[in-house]
Amino acid sequence: MALLRHTTGEIKERKALTVNPAKTCQPIGAMYAALGVRGCFPHSHGSQGCCAYHRSTLTRHYKEPVVAGTSSFTEGSSVFGGQSNLIAAIDNIFTIYDPETIAIHTTCLSETIGDDLLQISQKAKDDGKVPAGKHIIYASTPSYVGTHVTGYSNMVKGILKGFVKKTGTPNGKVNIIPGFCEPSDMAEMRRLATMMGIDIVLVPDTNGVLNGPLTGHYEMYPKAGTTPEEIASMGDAKGTIGLGRWATTDAVNYLDAEFKVPGTILGLPIGLHATDRYVDALRKIAGVAVPEAVNFERGQVVDVISDYSQYLYGKKVALAGDPDQLLALVEFCVTLGMIPAYTVTGTSGKYFDERMAELLKGVPYDCKYKCGEQADMYLLHQWIKNDPVDLLIGNTYLKYIARDEDIPLIRHGFPILDRVGHQYFPSVGYSGAMRLLEKFLEALMGRQDRDAPETRFELQM
Repeated sequence: MALLRHTTGEIKERKALTVNPAKTCQPIGAMYAALGVRGCFPHSHGSQGCCAYHRSTLTRHYKEPVVAGTSSFTEGSSVFGGQSNLIAAIDNIFTIYDPETIAIHTTCLSETIGDDLLQISQKAKDDGKVPAGKHIIYASTPSYVGTHVTGYSNMVKGILKGFVKKTGTPNGKVNIIPGFCEPSDMAEMRRLATMMGIDIVLVPDTNGVLNGPLTGHYEMYPKAGTTPEEIASMGDAKGTIGLGRWATTDAVNYLDAEFKVPGTILGLPIGLHATDRYVDALRKIAGVAVPEAVNFERGQVVDVISDYSQYLYGKKVALAGDPDQLLALVEFCVTLGMIPAYTVTGTSGKYFDERMAELLKGVPYDCKYKCGEQADMYLLHQWIKNDPVDLLIGNTYLKYIARDEDIPLIRHGFPILDRVGHQYFPSVGYSGAMRLLEKFLEALMGRQDRDAPETRFELQM
């Protein structure tokens, strides 16, 4: 906390320094995506320390034991390559833990020395280390480029490359590729499609894996996640919807290029308009009508916005997190009449600046936003120092700025280490929009109550 008191309002251009980054590294996203495949055992091809960090971060966020293997690089592996370590690991994992699939992702070390996962995986198969009916999938995820969102994207594409086939017989299904989001969000995406009577394949699907019940019996491979057979059928689908430009574009394009399955890339369906676009895309691809039950949920969101807009209008917000989530949140804030004053994401991309400019057109404030290496929480704090905001939205690491500047914080994104709910209650869809509205109003109206003088402290506002 004391260090935050040294944050200065004088902003200087930085080219080679990141302070409190608004991101984490690729293998975490890859490990998370792999857990969305049924019977899958993630494997980190690198040192024990890397794997321990990635596992512990996911475990702390979900409060569930995340299991993964490691190639346990030593000095010798770093010099001569990790092939022997990885082949031994594949043999041990199939022998001891008996997964259906091993999902291998690289780390800085294995990428730097140039290990070839395709060649090593093939050698493991040739050497008889992969039992019949079992699978190896893999993705290149060096930590020194990209972020956890990039790693998620790379592993999702690796999952598709490992399983998808085309029989030539259309199955009438719609492929849904969710962006980097919570298990509860994936469940809500599926629920909306089910309400519309649409048969989907959702890949990956961590619902039931990282938010499952406590039964007293440990299951290393819960009966959840998308099965390899379901993933294989994606090549015969009517179309694909990718929800999140950064996290799903590569996978959607792969299905289009390799299997001629047409794809649509949307933002995460957070908020009213983004959910409208998701529902409309489902309707068009599946050729169905939107049922009254879905319209009813939408109407509830509109009703709450109408009833409480006076408490949201003009409130300034500062946001930090992943670009797919931020763009949807910014759009929702603008829809509510709020002002997304400051926005930072550590994941770079030209589209972020273009879309932010489009969303903020007409907002009566000089909103600041930045993406990339130097778009960190230090910069966000500097902006706030110069002109405070009414609300913060972001992960647990924003709690220090929230306390130092006395600003309410809504925890959203990754990682959330000190609260519960994100893995169980969605932020996407119309029900997710209702939850976000409730959280916005609770934070802002709670602060209004706290600061109200006796003459304005009313039972009903």
